Amino acid sequence: MKNERLFGIVYILLSKDTVTAKELAEYFEVSTRTIYRDIDVLSSLNIPIYMIKGKNGGIRLLENYKLDKMLLTEEEQKELLFSIDGINKLTNNQFLTKMKTFLDKDETSWFEVDFDTWGNSQIHKNHFELLKQAIIMKNIIEFQYHNSRGQKSKRIVEPLRLYFKYNAWYLYGYDIDKKDYRFFKLMRMKEINITQATFNRKADIKIKEYQENTNMIQLVLEIKKKIAYRVYDEFDEENIEILENGDFCIHAAFLENEWLYDYILSFGEYIKVIEPIEVKGKIIDKLKRNLNNYQ
Repeated sequence: MKNERLFGIVYILLSKDTVTAKELAEYFEVSTRTIYRDIDVLSSLNIPIYMIKGKNGGIRLLENYKLDKMLLTEEEQKELLFSIDGINKLTNNQFLTKMKTFLDKDETSWFEVDFDTWGNSQIHKNHFELLKQAIIMKNIIEFQYHNSRGQKSKRIVEPLRLYFKYNAWYLYGYDIDKKDYRFFKLMRMKEINITQATFNRKADIKIKEYQENTNMIQLVLEIKKKIAYRVYDEFDEENIEILENGDFCIHAAFLENEWLYDYILSFGEYIKVIEPIEVKGKIIDKLKRNLNNYQ
């Protein structure tokens, strides 16, 4: 707590020209004697802080002082800037923006996050902001959800955490009606509403249990060389075997659910399931049902 208060004092002084010990004491809910001790500690750290007595007096920092004069190496400053830049892409946190300014560095942004598809609106970014607020404030949310089978339903959920997995964002939360933990793909969530109701549930332990209890299966797939770009985009190199004819044999683990079968079918005529036999049989059944739609 003391270290946080020391940093807080420097931050306030970077934002204001002069602050009295009484103002700082009231802000941090400590005595003025404690503030005076904090000033002594900051001075011992070679931070140019000083006090002016009398009317209009108070505590000040030397003019033009920047945060990079503190006990941060050049490498630590760069790492901090990269972290600030990354968090800002997701949260647009104004405090972090100020921190970047105080470091007085002109660094190139190292990555960009865009929640929308090309030419789309800001709707998905707005969803992200709403969910972030609900998770932090522990508010129950309501939304319309379209599952992988196209079924639409209203969900009432205790939002616990946002996940980025493979190429999509997911919300992990407790579904009140289902009385169980679920992952919800953000792209399928519509009409999100933050309610006034709150919750106290925590995520950490249940997430681990959820991941351990998922039904993973080992697949062997044969994929034609004509779509090599998808092979290298979507599979780890250690899972790829190049056959004599240039085609690929893939050995990989997948979560068995409806998404898996839709994913396999997305390769069209360029994929063949070798193992396991059960998955191969389900793909054949799906293809037969698809064919019936055109007969």
